[in-house]
Amino acid sequence: MTHALPPLDILRDATTTIAEEAAREIMRIYAGDHGVRDKEDRSPVTDADHAAEAVILAGLRKLTPDAVIIAEEEMAAGRIPSLDGKAFWLVDPLDGTKEFIKRNGEFTVNIALVENGHPILGIVLAPATGTLWRGAKGLGADKREGAGAFTPMKTRTPPPEGLTACASRSHGTFSDLDIWFRNNNLTVANRVEAGSSLKFCLIAEGKADIYPRFGPTMEWDTGAAQGVLEAAGGEVVTVDGKPLLYGKPRFANPHFIARSLAAR
Repeated sequence: MTHALPPLDILRDATTTIAEEAAREIMRIYAGDHGVRDKEDRSPVTDADHAAEAVILAGLRKLTPDAVIIAEEEMAAGRIPSLDGKAFWLVDPLDGTKEFIKRNGEFTVNIALVENGHPILGIVLAPATGTLWRGAKGLGADKREGAGAFTPMKTRTPPPEGLTACASRSHGTFSDLDIWFRNNNLTVANRVEAGSSLKFCLIAEGKADIYPRFGPTMEWDTGAAQGVLEAAGGEVVTVDGKPLLYGKPRFANPHFIARSLAAR
């Protein structure tokens, strides 16, 4: 018997709890030996990646027994499920592994629900600070810091002096983006670097405006944060202006621009 998915508000609250449980595992390992090693593609992986993913997979399978789950470490191990055209989960248990290893706190737990190619639910939790951003289609986006209450958030209209642009802490330099900004007649007044999916969240809460990414990413790197940003009033598009969609072959993303709608 196939089970229908619970309503989005139920899924949002349940995945919030699952992300919190994964974050506790990550911080337990963060305090000690990370168990760092290399995957086949030479990217680093730690004990925290695997521990957090195990928590998330168990929680999601209990919550939605019939839904397909695409998870980073499962994929790296060659356990690649086929999509059946229905909604599926995207999981990056520890986005920003390099930042985790550096102990700079800029790493996140990411859980997304994708339907018809679009992220309709996103949970992004920064374990080191306890800050959680979430968004769901039709429900808006909100943020909680530590044990505080959730407060609504939305993208902003950029100030007259220009945009605040984001770039990756470990993967990008602003000089690589300057030509693109000039070609698109965009004035950048401020620049900020951040690790993992935090860049999307800065735009979602109105602290930044745009994040062009012209390097390789996978769907689990972006799905949750895109769900948050779109629920907050932003968008993520390819360089030709089309929506960034999910369920692509090999789950690899093209280059994209995450932004508030007012930063077009």
